[in-house]
Amino acid sequence: MNDVETDSEGYLTDPSVWTPAWASEVAKAQNLELTEEHWDVLRFVRAQHDAHGITPDARFVIRHLSQTRGAGRNRLFELFPYGYVAQTCKMAGMLRPRTWSTG
Repeated sequence: MNDVETDSEGYLTDPSVWTPAWASEVAKAQNLELTEEHWDVLRFVRAQHDAHGITPDARFVIRHLSQTRGAGRNRLFELFPYGYVAQTCKMAGMLRPRTWSTG
């Protein structure tokens, strides 16, 4: 994790340098073991960022979980208990959002 540039809160300053190893290291530092369901969310966030040039709002991730796994808002926060921005966005290699709606 030390070989990539991050901001003062540990978010990547360039999402294009993200790797799955980066996500795993961030998760490990937060005592979180990534499951396939976590990876599904992280891949979705990255794909949405790649397609639209912005980090998707949590409501889009919640919709994705609902459509693909029959889960919703509560499941997102069970997977990432410290929050969408603090964990999901950081592990997905997104820039730190300035303001946020959690859906």
